[in-house]
Amino acid sequence: MNVTVEIERRDSDPVKPEWACPSCEQLALLAEVRANLMVCPHCGFHLRVSARERIRQLVDEGTFRELWSSVLTLDPLKFADLETYPERVREAQAKTGLNEAIVTGTAAIDGTRCVLAVMDFGFMGGSMGSVVGEKLWRCAELAAGEDLPLVAVCTSGGARMQEGILSLMQMAKTSCAVDLINEATSPFVTILADPCTGGVVASFATLADICIAEPGAQLYFTGPRVIAETTREALPEGFGSAERNLQLGHLDAVVARKDLRAKVGNYLRLLGGGEEPDRVTATGGRERGTGGMAQTALERAKALAAYARRPFVGGDREAAGAAEEPAAREPSP
Repeated sequence: MNVTVEIERRDSDPVKPEWACPSCEQLALLAEVRANLMVCPHCGFHLRVSARERIRQLVDEGTFRELWSSVLTLDPLKFADLETYPERVREAQAKTGLNEAIVTGTAAIDGTRCVLAVMDFGFMGGSMGSVVGEKLWRCAELAAGEDLPLVAVCTSGGARMQEGILSLMQMAKTSCAVDLINEATSPFVTILADPCTGGVVASFATLADICIAEPGAQLYFTGPRVIAETTREALPEGFGSAERNLQLGHLDAVVARKDLRAKVGNYLRLLGGGEEPDRVTATGGRERGTGGMAQTALERAKALAAYARRPFVGGDREAAGAAEEPAAREPSP
């Protein structure tokens, strides 16, 4: 019995692209997309990025110093649905590596020092609860007290339902924080990233001196499906997009991700008087507001450890490590 064996050599399969754009469906290598700041190299679609990645892209290298990372929610309502609120928070913490839906600290953007607050949609949809409102308030106090601009990157699904009315109160709290910044004449710039909706877009996110957004970002208070079903009318093309909001005057600019650092740096210098970074006046500091709130903010920002405890968040100012408290600024001569 004769047996014939044929051996055919085949080349290995070519390397397949690791990533497909959810917008144009074109294929690309993941390394190429990452090098392009998580933007599709074919159509320019801007992917969502984490708070840590956003900080890496936006601030000058080595300048970010995180503050108040130990502040945690205490579940005052004992909320439970299919899971308890603490269980959902722990799941989000394990998923993102963050303690909450916002990362705050100080940094330099294109050479200009600022207070920075960056939200993360991956943490429970970037929902705003008591901790997000508290940390944004502390950022405003620090910016007002230390004569620094505040930059906030906003991406959120709105108020956190597990905190009920307490989450809705953060709309008022963060709006008051913006008033504090205005009273102290500190610049405030917001970057709206996809998506930014609900109570965040209806409060501090759209109250800044300059509001900008990334291309294609969805920005609205209520989703288009809910509006269409309620009104039973067809919505205009591009409803809720950053480009549509720019046309209607709700935004000052739509800025591509690769241009954000330079553009925000220019805005901060413009709002600071058009001078170079680390601007000072002949008297040793920028002219401040004369209202009582500005002076109060200055005094309180220099004594964060003496603040009253907040009943709805854990990790108060006394408990925070020394490395997480902003250093007191030397008085101007």
